[in-house]
Amino acid sequence: MFVYPEINPIAFSLGPIHIAWYGLMYLLGFVAAYWLAMKRTKKDWSPLVNEQIEDLIFYSAVGVIVGGRLGYMLFYDTESLISDPIPWLARVPQVWQGGMSFHGGFIGVIVAARIFSSNVKVDFVSLIDFIAPLVPIGLGLGRLGNFINNELWGSPTDIALGFLVEGVVRHPTQLYEAILEGLILFIILWTYSRVQRGRGLVAAAFLFYYGFFRILIEFFRMPDFHIGYLYSEWLTLGQVLSLPMLILGLWIIIRHKLKEE
Repeated sequence: MFVYPEINPIAFSLGPIHIAWYGLMYLLGFVAAYWLAMKRTKKDWSPLVNEQIEDLIFYSAVGVIVGGRLGYMLFYDTESLISDPIPWLARVPQVWQGGMSFHGGFIGVIVAARIFSSNVKVDFVSLIDFIAPLVPIGLGLGRLGNFINNELWGSPTDIALGFLVEGVVRHPTQLYEAILEGLILFIILWTYSRVQRGRGLVAAAFLFYYGFFRILIEFFRMPDFHIGYLYSEWLTLGQVLSLPMLILGLWIIIRHKLKEE
Protein backbone atom coordinates (compact mmCIF):
# COMPACT_ATOMS: atom_id res chain seq x y z
CA MET A 1 0.00 0.00 0.00
CA PHE A 2 1.11 3.54 -0.80
CA VAL A 3 0.07 6.80 0.84
CA TYR A 4 -1.10 9.53 -1.52
CA PRO A 5 1.45 12.38 -1.11
CA GLU A 6 -1.04 15.30 -1.39
CA ILE A 7 0.68 17.09 -4.26
CA ASN A 8 0.02 20.80 -4.76
CA PRO A 9 -1.97 21.05 -8.02
CA ILE A 10 -0.33 24.43 -8.73
CA ALA A 11 3.08 23.92 -10.32
CA PHE A 12 4.16 27.55 -9.93
CA SER A 13 2.80 31.10 -9.88
CA LEU A 14 3.69 34.22 -11.81
CA GLY A 15 2.25 36.99 -9.69
CA PRO A 16 -1.53 36.57 -9.74
CA ILE A 17 -1.32 33.89 -12.45
CA HIS A 18 -1.29 30.29 -11.20
CA ILE A 19 0.00 27.57 -13.52
CA ALA A 20 -1.55 24.18 -12.73
CA TRP A 21 0.16 20.87 -13.26
CA TYR A 22 -2.88 19.68 -15.21
CA GLY A 23 -2.48 22.50 -17.72
CA LEU A 24 1.23 21.78 -18.01
CA MET A 25 0.41 18.16 -18.82
CA TYR A 26 -1.73 19.34 -21.74
CA LEU A 27 1.13 21.56 -22.93
CA LEU A 28 3.66 18.73 -22.66
CA GLY A 29 1.27 16.46 -24.54
CA PHE A 30 1.09 18.90 -27.46
CA VAL A 31 4.89 19.35 -27.43
CA ALA A 32 5.35 15.57 -27.52
CA ALA A 33 2.83 15.29 -30.36
CA TYR A 34 4.71 17.95 -32.32
CA TRP A 35 8.05 16.19 -31.86
CA LEU A 36 6.63 12.79 -32.82
CA ALA A 37 4.84 14.26 -35.84
CA MET A 38 8.10 15.77 -37.08
CA LYS A 39 9.68 12.31 -36.89
CA ARG A 40 6.76 10.76 -38.80
CA THR A 41 7.07 13.24 -41.66
CA LYS A 42 10.40 11.58 -42.51
CA LYS A 43 8.52 8.50 -43.70
CA ASP A 44 8.13 8.27 -47.48
CA TRP A 45 4.41 7.66 -47.10
CA SER A 46 3.77 10.56 -44.72
CA PRO A 47 0.77 12.63 -45.90
CA LEU A 48 2.33 15.78 -44.40
CA VAL A 49 5.59 17.70 -44.57
CA ASN A 50 7.42 19.46 -41.74
CA GLU A 51 5.99 22.86 -42.59
CA GLN A 52 2.42 21.64 -41.99
CA ILE A 53 2.94 20.22 -38.50
CA GLU A 54 2.58 23.47 -36.56
CA ASP A 55 -0.83 24.06 -38.14
CA LEU A 56 -1.83 20.45 -37.47
CA ILE A 57 -0.98 20.78 -33.77
CA PHE A 58 -2.84 24.10 -33.56
CA TYR A 59 -5.99 22.64 -35.13
CA SER A 60 -5.73 19.57 -32.90
CA ALA A 61 -5.24 21.66 -29.75
CA VAL A 62 -8.37 23.67 -30.53
CA GLY A 63 -10.24 20.42 -31.15
CA VAL A 64 -9.07 18.90 -27.87
CA ILE A 65 -9.96 21.93 -25.75
CA VAL A 66 -13.27 22.88 -27.39
CA GLY A 67 -14.38 19.29 -27.91
CA GLY A 68 -13.21 18.18 -24.48
CA ARG A 69 -15.14 20.93 -22.72
CA LEU A 70 -18.30 20.59 -24.82
CA GLY A 71 -18.14 16.83 -24.45
CA TYR A 72 -17.95 17.06 -20.68
CA MET A 73 -20.87 19.49 -20.52
CA LEU A 74 -23.01 17.40 -22.88
CA PHE A 75 -22.12 13.91 -21.63
CA TYR A 76 -21.65 14.57 -17.92
CA ASP A 77 -23.87 17.59 -17.23
CA THR A 78 -26.88 16.85 -19.44
CA GLU A 79 -29.33 17.22 -16.56
CA SER A 80 -28.32 20.86 -16.02
CA LEU A 81 -28.69 21.57 -19.74
CA ILE A 82 -32.28 20.35 -19.63
CA SER A 83 -33.28 21.88 -16.30
CA ASP A 84 -31.35 25.17 -16.35
CA PRO A 85 -29.88 25.87 -19.82
CA ILE A 86 -28.82 29.51 -19.35
CA PRO A 87 -26.37 28.91 -16.46
CA TRP A 88 -25.25 25.74 -18.32
CA LEU A 89 -24.32 27.82 -21.37
CA ALA A 90 -22.49 30.31 -19.14
CA ARG A 91 -20.37 27.49 -17.67
CA VAL A 92 -19.32 26.03 -21.03
CA PRO A 93 -16.32 28.34 -21.59
CA GLN A 94 -15.20 28.14 -17.95
CA VAL A 95 -12.52 25.52 -18.57
CA TRP A 96 -10.63 26.68 -15.48
CA GLN A 97 -13.49 25.34 -13.33
CA GLY A 98 -12.58 21.81 -14.38
CA GLY A 99 -14.38 19.26 -16.46
CA MET A 100 -12.92 17.83 -19.66
CA SER A 101 -14.04 14.71 -21.50
CA PHE A 102 -11.72 12.46 -23.49
CA HIS A 103 -14.55 11.38 -25.78
CA GLY A 104 -15.49 15.00 -26.44
CA GLY A 105 -11.86 15.85 -27.13
CA PHE A 106 -11.63 12.84 -29.44
CA ILE A 107 -14.62 14.06 -31.46
CA GLY A 108 -13.12 17.55 -31.46
CA VAL A 109 -9.86 16.27 -32.94
CA ILE A 110 -11.75 14.31 -35.61
CA VAL A 111 -13.64 17.46 -36.62
CA ALA A 112 -10.44 19.54 -36.55
CA ALA A 113 -8.62 16.93 -38.64
CA ARG A 114 -11.45 16.95 -41.17
CA ILE A 115 -11.23 20.73 -41.53
CA PHE A 116 -7.43 20.60 -41.72
CA SER A 117 -7.42 17.84 -44.34
CA SER A 118 -9.80 19.85 -46.52
CA ASN A 119 -7.66 22.99 -46.18
CA VAL A 120 -4.39 21.29 -47.13
CA LYS A 121 -5.94 18.83 -49.62
CA VAL A 122 -4.82 15.69 -47.77
CA ASP A 123 -6.75 12.42 -47.56
CA PHE A 124 -8.70 12.49 -44.29
CA VAL A 125 -8.22 8.81 -43.38
CA SER A 126 -4.47 8.98 -44.10
CA LEU A 127 -4.29 12.02 -41.85
CA ILE A 128 -6.09 10.21 -39.02
CA ASP A 129 -3.65 7.31 -39.41
CA PHE A 130 -0.83 9.84 -39.12
CA ILE A 131 -2.30 11.45 -35.99
CA ALA A 132 -3.26 8.31 -34.04
CA PRO A 133 0.23 7.41 -32.68
CA LEU A 134 0.75 11.01 -31.56
CA VAL A 135 -2.15 10.90 -29.09
CA PRO A 136 -1.31 8.36 -26.32
CA ILE A 137 1.56 10.31 -24.74
CA GLY A 138 -0.81 13.24 -24.16
CA LEU A 139 -3.43 10.87 -22.76
CA GLY A 140 -0.94 9.42 -20.31
CA LEU A 141 0.25 12.85 -19.20
CA GLY A 142 -3.36 13.95 -18.73
CA ARG A 143 -3.97 11.03 -16.40
CA LEU A 144 -0.88 11.96 -14.40
CA GLY A 145 -2.49 15.39 -14.11
CA ASN A 146 -5.61 13.73 -12.70
CA PHE A 147 -3.43 11.91 -10.16
CA ILE A 148 -1.78 15.17 -9.09
CA ASN A 149 -5.22 16.78 -8.79
CA ASN A 150 -6.32 13.97 -6.44
CA GLU A 151 -9.26 13.03 -8.67
CA LEU A 152 -10.77 10.11 -10.60
CA TRP A 153 -9.80 7.50 -8.02
CA GLY A 154 -10.84 3.89 -8.22
CA SER A 155 -12.89 1.74 -5.92
CA PRO A 156 -11.66 0.58 -2.49
CA THR A 157 -9.14 -2.25 -2.62
CA ASP A 158 -6.77 -4.28 -0.48
CA ILE A 159 -4.14 -4.94 -3.16
CA ALA A 160 -0.53 -3.84 -2.63
CA LEU A 161 -0.77 -1.23 -5.41
CA GLY A 162 -3.55 0.66 -3.63
CA PHE A 163 -3.17 4.25 -2.41
CA LEU A 164 -4.41 5.47 0.95
CA VAL A 165 -6.58 8.48 0.14
CA GLU A 166 -8.56 10.24 2.87
CA GLY A 167 -8.58 7.12 5.04
CA VAL A 168 -9.55 4.69 2.25
CA VAL A 169 -7.20 2.51 0.18
CA ARG A 170 -8.22 2.85 -3.49
CA HIS A 171 -7.18 1.64 -6.93
CA PRO A 172 -4.97 4.32 -8.57
CA THR A 173 -6.99 4.14 -11.77
CA GLN A 174 -5.43 7.36 -13.07
CA LEU A 175 -2.07 5.55 -13.05
CA TYR A 176 -3.59 2.44 -14.61
CA GLU A 177 -4.87 4.64 -17.44
CA ALA A 178 -1.57 6.49 -17.74
CA ILE A 179 0.18 3.15 -18.26
CA LEU A 180 -2.36 1.39 -20.49
CA GLU A 181 -3.90 4.27 -22.47
CA GLY A 182 -0.65 6.22 -22.44
CA LEU A 183 2.57 4.19 -22.44
CA ILE A 184 1.32 0.79 -23.65
CA LEU A 185 -0.99 2.25 -26.31
CA PHE A 186 1.85 4.45 -27.57
CA ILE A 187 4.21 1.47 -27.86
CA ILE A 188 1.57 -0.52 -29.74
CA LEU A 189 0.70 2.23 -32.20
CA TRP A 190 4.23 3.56 -32.72
CA THR A 191 5.57 0.05 -33.37
CA TYR A 192 2.63 -0.93 -35.59
CA SER A 193 2.88 2.24 -37.69
CA ARG A 194 6.63 2.08 -38.31
CA VAL A 195 5.80 0.56 -41.69
CA GLN A 196 2.98 1.63 -43.96
CA ARG A 197 -0.29 -0.11 -43.12
CA GLY A 198 -3.58 -0.41 -44.94
CA ARG A 199 -5.67 2.75 -45.11
CA GLY A 200 -7.42 3.30 -41.77
CA LEU A 201 -5.75 0.43 -39.90
CA VAL A 202 -3.60 2.53 -37.58
CA ALA A 203 -6.63 4.61 -36.60
CA ALA A 204 -8.61 1.38 -36.14
CA ALA A 205 -5.92 0.02 -33.82
CA PHE A 206 -6.20 3.19 -31.74
CA LEU A 207 -10.00 2.87 -31.55
CA PHE A 208 -9.89 -0.80 -30.59
CA TYR A 209 -7.12 -0.70 -27.99
CA TYR A 210 -8.22 2.55 -26.37
CA GLY A 211 -11.80 1.27 -26.15
CA PHE A 212 -10.62 -2.03 -24.68
CA PHE A 213 -8.27 -0.45 -22.11
CA ARG A 214 -10.81 2.18 -21.04
CA ILE A 215 -13.64 -0.32 -20.62
CA LEU A 216 -11.36 -2.60 -18.60
CA ILE A 217 -10.16 0.14 -16.25
CA GLU A 218 -13.69 1.47 -15.71
CA PHE A 219 -14.44 -1.74 -13.78
CA PHE A 220 -12.01 -0.48 -11.12
CA ARG A 221 -12.78 3.24 -11.36
CA MET A 222 -15.45 4.98 -9.32
CA PRO A 223 -18.16 6.56 -11.51
CA ASP A 224 -18.75 10.31 -11.42
CA PHE A 225 -20.62 10.91 -8.17
CA HIS A 226 -23.44 12.91 -9.81
CA ILE A 227 -24.08 10.16 -12.38
CA GLY A 228 -23.25 6.90 -10.64
CA TYR A 229 -23.55 3.53 -12.32
CA LEU A 230 -25.87 3.33 -15.31
CA TYR A 231 -26.76 -0.30 -14.66
CA SER A 232 -26.31 -2.53 -11.63
CA GLU A 233 -22.98 -1.81 -9.90
CA TRP A 234 -20.62 -1.99 -12.87
CA LEU A 235 -21.77 -0.19 -16.05
CA THR A 236 -20.40 3.35 -16.31
CA LEU A 237 -20.84 6.19 -18.77
CA GLY A 238 -17.17 5.85 -19.70
CA GLN A 239 -17.79 2.26 -20.80
CA VAL A 240 -20.86 3.22 -22.81
CA LEU A 241 -18.94 5.97 -24.62
CA SER A 242 -15.92 3.71 -25.24
CA LEU A 243 -17.81 0.67 -26.54
CA PRO A 244 -18.56 2.24 -29.98
CA MET A 245 -14.83 2.96 -30.38
CA LEU A 246 -13.93 -0.66 -29.70
CA ILE A 247 -16.64 -1.97 -32.05
CA LEU A 248 -15.77 0.46 -34.87
CA GLY A 249 -12.06 -0.30 -34.60
CA LEU A 250 -12.69 -4.05 -34.64
CA TRP A 251 -15.08 -3.72 -37.60
CA ILE A 252 -12.50 -1.80 -39.66
CA ILE A 253 -9.81 -4.38 -38.89
CA ILE A 254 -12.07 -7.35 -39.73
CA ARG A 255 -13.34 -5.64 -42.89
CA HIS A 256 -9.77 -5.04 -44.04
CA LYS A 257 -8.82 -8.68 -43.38
CA LEU A 258 -11.83 -9.94 -45.34
CA LYS A 259 -10.87 -7.71 -48.28
CA GLU A 260 -7.37 -9.19 -48.28
CA GLU A 261 -8.83 -12.67 -48.57
